[in-house]
Amino acid sequence: MKKQIAILGSTGSIGTQALEVIARHPDLYEVYALTANNQAERLIEQARKFHPDTVVIANKEKYAQVKNALAGQPVKVYAGEDAIAQVAEAAPVDVVLAAMVGYAGLKPAIHAIRAGKVIALANKETLVVAGELVRDLAMQHKAPVIPVDSEHSAIFQCLVGETGNPIEKIILTASGGPFRSYTRQQLEQAGKDAALHHPNWKMGAKITIDSATMMNKGFEVIEAKWLFDAAPGQIEVVIHPQSIIHSMVQFEDGAIKAQLGMPDMKLPIQYALSYPDRLHAPFERIDFNQIKELTFETPDTSRFPNLALAYEALRQGGNMPCIINAANEVMVAAFLQDRVKFYQMSDIIEKTMQNVPFIRKASYDDYVATDAEARRFAQSLLA
Repeated sequence: MKKQIAILGSTGSIGTQALEVIARHPDLYEVYALTANNQAERLIEQARKFHPDTVVIANKEKYAQVKNALAGQPVKVYAGEDAIAQVAEAAPVDVVLAAMVGYAGLKPAIHAIRAGKVIALANKETLVVAGELVRDLAMQHKAPVIPVDSEHSAIFQCLVGETGNPIEKIILTASGGPFRSYTRQQLEQAGKDAALHHPNWKMGAKITIDSATMMNKGFEVIEAKWLFDAAPGQIEVVIHPQSIIHSMVQFEDGAIKAQLGMPDMKLPIQYALSYPDRLHAPFERIDFNQIKELTFETPDTSRFPNLALAYEALRQGGNMPCIINAANEVMVAAFLQDRVKFYQMSDIIEKTMQNVPFIRKASYDDYVATDAEARRFAQSLLA
């Protein structure tokens, strides 16, 4: 039986690469559902190629466009956020690839977990915003969560076969992004054009900006806590500019396991879909004759304060990671619109963390209210 895959966010970077993986293994996988936020044209193109049972466009204003374009196709067309959540829990679906960007991915991920689906998780904000709730629901409904982020996939792979062996430390590697060698003075003037040119990875605009500010790595620290039941003090970040070692795990005997590979997101995507099996793939191989060095540096939180803010949010717990995520989404959007400077983003995020009410034990409704309030407060500081 072919695995039925629902791709939430099929028109983004992860979604399009996932479709490449699926296309290489038509005997193993079948696309059941595709969803997109605004990119109607690409969604239509994907639907015509992969013939899913269902497509959903979140932007209801583009429903007619998608519906009319697919009128001759045997595909159901829906619109809106609720429809995305409903398709995530559809009975035929075996695996939900959660690849939506930002907070919007939380609701459908929760629906999929409550339906007991296998979750291939590329949307880190799901665990950043509501990690405790998501973890508890996954345990309650026996829904496996397999990470797709290259770093968390690396840790996941390092832990296979290590059941019962305590983790001493998780070491998350970071490329350092496009601004790794910038001075603070240079960063004060850094704009979106430079920030969008990542040296190693091809990603969407939002995650590329997060990489430039190192908020992405901060979010990965929070995500690692919930995925691998690690304390904040057990999660270390090191700068590894070559992006060959994707992350490492240190065990209580001092031994360290690392997962290596060329920087290509299709590898962790395929592993999440095929786990526990490994499938042949044409991905580029490492040639150690061509790699002259693997280097490591300590992150500089004075130049990249977002990393320190993320650690602080994790330390406080409760709804604080939800607050920092909402403020960060507002800041990234403003930065991409040239409405805020590089360090103003961190300043406004920190002020939002200080002013939005803290809730130690948050419910789903609390997270929804917190997200809205944090966005409102951060927006007010842009005026």
